[in-house]
Amino acid sequence: MDFKSMKYYLYWLYCQFELITCSYLMEPWEKILFYTFNITMLVMISYTAYLFIPVHISTAFQFFLHLLGNQHENAVSIVK
Repeated sequence: MDFKSMKYYLYWLYCQFELITCSYLMEPWEKILFYTFNITMLVMISYTAYLFIPVHISTAFQFFLHLLGNQHENAVSIVK
């Protein structure tokens, strides 16, 4: 892969991002605040998804197994 074309492609993507968000109109200190806020939100959403989505998928999977009749035996029924 040609690294020079990759560099230009990444620069093109960055320019597209600035055009879409209109951040090219901002002053440098405004860009810092804007990018800091966006990166912070992206990190928080990723961390929340990492923590909670597997739990929700597991709970949904157990719920659908329960609906289909594949119930786990609990400890009380084993003792009796």
